[in-house]
Amino acid sequence: MQVSSDYVGSIYGGLAHLLYAYYEHKGVEIPKKLKDIQNVDRFDYVIWRDLLVALDQQLQRPGLGLEIAALVQPKHLGILAYVVLSCETLGDALMRYHDYHRLVYDGTPLQVSVQDDFLSIAWDEIPFNMTAQITDEIAIALMMEFLKSILDIQDIRLKEIHFQHQSAKHTLVYEQYFRCKVRFGQAKTQVLMAVSELNRPLKKGDQTLQQLLRQQAEALLEQLPNTRPADHRLQQAILTGLQKNMFQIEHIAKQMNMSVRQLQRHLQMQGKTYQQRMQEIRCMMATEYLKDANLSLQEIALLLGYSEQSAFQRAFKQWTKLTPQQWRIQNSLTL
Repeated sequence: MQVSSDYVGSIYGGLAHLLYAYYEHKGVEIPKKLKDIQNVDRFDYVIWRDLLVALDQQLQRPGLGLEIAALVQPKHLGILAYVVLSCETLGDALMRYHDYHRLVYDGTPLQVSVQDDFLSIAWDEIPFNMTAQITDEIAIALMMEFLKSILDIQDIRLKEIHFQHQSAKHTLVYEQYFRCKVRFGQAKTQVLMAVSELNRPLKKGDQTLQQLLRQQAEALLEQLPNTRPADHRLQQAILTGLQKNMFQIEHIAKQMNMSVRQLQRHLQMQGKTYQQRMQEIRCMMATEYLKDANLSLQEIALLLGYSEQSAFQRAFKQWTKLTPQQWRIQNSLTL
């Protein structure tokens, strides 16, 4: 699907934290525009582009996007990181990255295809005038840092990297980073790697987490009271939406083939608002996740759709009068 010329995507709030961390790391004065998006779940792609371009013009460092991406941690990518961590092979991880990528970086949708014996991962739908070299390079570098640092694949063998924007200078910086030929001024921004790489096993594949993600919704639905089909569908839609970080009422209503107003009226008949219903399900999921000692509070916060652990902790205390740590300690004695 082609996007229109006035396309404006959105960026996961965790990337604002990543950029903030880079400013702190370099001791550069943090702009107000970046401070203003530190407590939002998502923000406009144009803000992301403008912040990166302004920093690029200020520092004039070749490969700046590569430096920023080097600081990435799972928390900066949200649920995407924890879903991909559950994969067993590089091929599985890349497909999951493709499936969930737009939850994090909606400004540059991914296209995956096979060309001869090579896999192409391309960023070519966004209008050229909406991008800059730094937005393209950080999109690729984030994926590569994720594979190298988070999935622990240090020797990924790439064939070539292509960038749309012209950059005749400092090509060596990019080729040293990607360890392959890098071409500028190409038809589309893409990564090319051998198809044979897809079978490589991941050292950090976490099947326990994958099983948890798959079974959690059904396990929790069994605890909910028997309700009308519409209520059951609503509960299931919210559970699924939280795991995909797409739980806003507009998304949920669309899944149920309802308008937002119809969904609101349905809930009003039960004396509830959408926010109240979602928080009830979040609370149930939180207590289930807390029973698993392998999940950190940061991971649980992300699985529940919170970009910050502190926001989850405040919400949990409102629900239970306990902090997550207190609840976990008390209930570990009875598990």
